[in-house]
Amino acid sequence: MISIGRMNSLEVVKRVDFGLYLDGGEAGEILLPKNSAPRDARPGSKVEVFIYHDSESRLIATTLKPFAMAEEFAELTVKDANDFGAFMDWGLMKDLLVPTMEQQFPLQIGKTYLIYITKDKRGRLFGTTKFDKYMENFPTFIEEGEEVDILIAQETDLGFKAVINNRAWGMIYKNEIFREIKIGNKMKAYVKKIREDGRVDLSLQKEGYERVKEFADVIFDKLRENNGFIPLNDKSSPEKIYSYFGVSKKVFKKTAGSLYKQKKIEISDEGIRIL
Repeated sequence: MISIGRMNSLEVVKRVDFGLYLDGGEAGEILLPKNSAPRDARPGSKVEVFIYHDSESRLIATTLKPFAMAEEFAELTVKDANDFGAFMDWGLMKDLLVPTMEQQFPLQIGKTYLIYITKDKRGRLFGTTKFDKYMENFPTFIEEGEEVDILIAQETDLGFKAVINNRAWGMIYKNEIFREIKIGNKMKAYVKKIREDGRVDLSLQKEGYERVKEFADVIFDKLRENNGFIPLNDKSSPEKIYSYFGVSKKVFKKTAGSLYKQKKIEISDEGIRIL
């Protein structure tokens, strides 16, 4: 069974002057036009193709990969717009339509927006900026402490809203961010807390003992690289700590405190020194 809006491995049925016909199972034979058909493909061989609908709503294949697949987000640029909607460049010959009714606000030609790609009841792909109806309100696919893939979607007064694994909203609070973040950034994060109302708090760093244990090795590596001394202590600014180690001040203080109690380092006004 084919998956519309995704990559599929399909068998070549026959070659014709204008391309290849592929076995689409219940969907019938699907044309792979000559301009993207592999020259060495023969009946019986398989090709990796993306399946979507052409301008006449017929299934068609391409070996090109779009910037994002169905049920995924991507930053896309508006190539054209009319009363029907905005037409986005997503890496294929046929542009992706964001219907006017699926626009949270009017999309302007030449500008880039975060778009969610989905399908209508007939399987035709389209884009939307009305994300909420496609997000899970009570995500059951994640657990606290789990590492997830996120995409930064929106800046708010509290921090940044991020899409978790293309399926749910999460929040990274401003007071826990120590590096530059921009809309459209993709990165790893950790599920800090799942609230009773389904809202998810995210952290860009691991929490708890496991993170402290890992970071202790990083501190010792830095100490050895710098003749046993680091010019940081618990009074150093969060920004300085992050630029040096890439962790929050909270993690740094916890780890340094643990090493101090174990009598592995000494902490002074000048910084940390190995014992």
